Amino acid sequence: MALSNRQLLFAVLLVVLVVVAQAHGGKRKGIAVRKPRRVTSDARSLIIDGKRELLFSGSIHYPRSTPDMWPTLLRRAKEGGLNVIQTYVFWNIHEPVEGQYNFTGNYDLVRFIKLIQKNGMYCTLRLGPFIQAEWNHGGLPYWLRTKKDIIFRNDNAPFKYYMQKWVTLVINMMKKERLYASQGGPIILSQIENEYNHVQLAYDHLGTSYIQWAANMALGQKTGVPWVMCKQKDAPGPVINTCNGRHCGDTFTGPNRPDKPALWTENWTAQFRVFGDPPSQRSAEDIAYSVARWFARNGSLVNYYMYHGGTNFGRTGAAYMTTRYYDEAPLDEFGMPRGPKYGHLKDLHAALKLARKPLLWGTPRVQMVAPNLEITTFEKPGTNLCAAFLTNNDTMNAHTIPFRGAEYFLPHRSISILPDCKTVVYNTFTIVSQHSERQFLKSATAHRNLKWKMSKEIIPTRATQILNKTPLELFDLSKDTSDYAWYTTSFELSAFDLPMRASALPVLRIASLGHALLVAVNGEYIGSAHGSHVEKEFVFQRPVKLRAGINHIAILGILAGFPDSGAYMEHRFTGPRFISILGLNAGTIDISLNNWGHQVGVDGERAQLFTEQGSSKVRWTRALPAKPLTWYKAYFNAPEGNDPLALNMSSMGKGMAWVNGRSIGRYWQSYLSPLGRASQEEYHVPRSFLKPKNNLLVIFEEEGGNPAEIDIMTVNRNTICSFISEVNPPHVKSWARRNSHIKPVVEEASARSHLRCPEGKVVVRVDFASFGNPSGVCGKYKMGNCNAPVSRELVEKRCLGKPNCSVGVNRANFIKGRDACAQITKTLAIQVRCGFPAKPLPSKRH
Repeated sequence: MALSNRQLLFAVLLVVLVVVAQAHGGKRKGIAVRKPRRVTSDARSLIIDGKRELLFSGSIHYPRSTPDMWPTLLRRAKEGGLNVIQTYVFWNIHEPVEGQYNFTGNYDLVRFIKLIQKNGMYCTLRLGPFIQAEWNHGGLPYWLRTKKDIIFRNDNAPFKYYMQKWVTLVINMMKKERLYASQGGPIILSQIENEYNHVQLAYDHLGTSYIQWAANMALGQKTGVPWVMCKQKDAPGPVINTCNGRHCGDTFTGPNRPDKPALWTENWTAQFRVFGDPPSQRSAEDIAYSVARWFARNGSLVNYYMYHGGTNFGRTGAAYMTTRYYDEAPLDEFGMPRGPKYGHLKDLHAALKLARKPLLWGTPRVQMVAPNLEITTFEKPGTNLCAAFLTNNDTMNAHTIPFRGAEYFLPHRSISILPDCKTVVYNTFTIVSQHSERQFLKSATAHRNLKWKMSKEIIPTRATQILNKTPLELFDLSKDTSDYAWYTTSFELSAFDLPMRASALPVLRIASLGHALLVAVNGEYIGSAHGSHVEKEFVFQRPVKLRAGINHIAILGILAGFPDSGAYMEHRFTGPRFISILGLNAGTIDISLNNWGHQVGVDGERAQLFTEQGSSKVRWTRALPAKPLTWYKAYFNAPEGNDPLALNMSSMGKGMAWVNGRSIGRYWQSYLSPLGRASQEEYHVPRSFLKPKNNLLVIFEEEGGNPAEIDIMTVNRNTICSFISEVNPPHVKSWARRNSHIKPVVEEASARSHLRCPEGKVVVRVDFASFGNPSGVCGKYKMGNCNAPVSRELVEKRCLGKPNCSVGVNRANFIKGRDACAQITKTLAIQVRCGFPAKPLPSKRH
């Protein structure tokens, strides 16, 4: 049939519109249509659509934050210079009961990966399915332990069957949603297993054959993207072995085949913490040094573990893990940029990107100038492409290093990056990005009309649901459905069995394999005890008042998470094992074989007192402090503003907390670190958990505390600072690569202080300003004996009322006339307070 001119024109226009829509990311069911990408690799890097890539990645775990936080976390990660997001897949939250799956809410893996793609970043998917991650049971669901003859993570038929079934399910889900790069999605790498070299020797030949099977099983999934195995020196075939650690530039033995690139899957930005630990830190300077060293040693991908740690909500943390996870990451627990770590790494990424072409296409050469000084260059013959890393490995002293007719000053243990082999655009030790101080402020709105009530947990004298001759093992008893299980027994004594002297009380001794326990005798609480992450076993011993006749002992066995690492995890045991009574007239009696009743969970937990419906099932009375095994509840209104929220729980002992029926995790204030303070005092409450008014806060306190002193806090980083020396290099954003040359993009490439308030806020106050020799850290700066009097006035002029500002660090700005301390190198320290701009007063009408 012949087409009219109008019909032909319409058809041509339709084709053009379709092509344009696809080229600009048209929509298919609301998802951007992207062209398939071919992901391969060579000895230098991953190759995406024929182009080598420098990849800056960060770990952000979807279940350790909330869906309303994901967009901001990913946006800030991208603004921090990342182009890849790495996440594990957490089997036990997705399939807590065999065959029953949950991929909704915090667990919506597909939504999370699509948001990564929406932000224009790639994704590394670490399938495990064993992930460790300081996560309960290393991510393996409890029901896996119940399978006959199963042995985790070795050449064991039952384990391989369930592992392959799960991995195939997840991969098919990714394929269905077209999330692999080969389908146009963001996933460019997948990982199978996790740090298996740590346990491989324990399984002997079954470990070697298992790793071969796991690699072949993964490759057989045909995802179209490379597979990796971290810390796996014998990664089979094309599977890439990768490094985990703090200093992979020096510790990595290299790829196990010459055609594989050097990839760093975990650069630890701090250290996970367990209850009882002191604060864990890793400096921004040390991380930056390790990354620069890695890329100087031919690395092409680094992943920060963690970039945002987040929160172990509910019972998801592994044994003894704090609820807060990797708070020292570039994005803190609440998702706020932690300065200077966030900014210093952002600047590092920008510096490395300026050196991208010589790094990826140049030939590396290392020159040792002195025992601790070295120069690494990347040059492409026949071109002007050249980048250099000048390295001072001396941990104590600064040095000056000669290079191509110039001399370069290097602070101790630092690396300078010269993307054109001439211009220093970044030094790992010299921080020019802003600092910040986190503050927790008590919310007046939330505390208005806050009234606490209490309900006592009943201590059982007989728990007859499960009877056994001896106390049952606690992991198997609880089956990961609760942190709690009661053990009860009764025994009869005559008057002649009891000591005659009042001072000679009998002693109850309980040897436990962990993690903690509470004890009541004849319905009266007598004490608690616990182990540690290092030594989980402990012995409880307390004097007890026994009576002639029937005596009842109730032990509340308490878990603080399942193990997350090591060989033969399916054979780990915990809970009370041997119970005896000392000091009776008949001597010591062993009651371990006395017949024990068991009850999983506590009454309030089963009644769900942490929900509105459940809390109506019991009678609540006015709250009193220092009551063990007590439920507390109160209502509060959502705090003012949009800042993140936290509970300060320092007045409590140990237990769990819920807001509107959603668990914010375990708290443990009575377990003090060597510094004499709890490892964690503030506990994150996501804003998405709240309603505008009448939010139900419920606490289950195991040991005793005072809920009246719990503070509901808002969290901010409104105090920002800068500490810049006049000899610091200009900010890396002062430079750009143009026609293969590094050129300044500002009028004057010099040291400057740059400050930027959090989104929507402006500088409302200058708290400190000194050009001279100030000292201290952000929030605690001090004047030195040299200070330019105009410092505060100049900073106020440049910064007040502005969302961001810049102040040049040079004497001409600050010194008018004679310089009283001309002989010293000057430093500019600034501390300002950010806040929302004041609303203008309404004009008066006449």
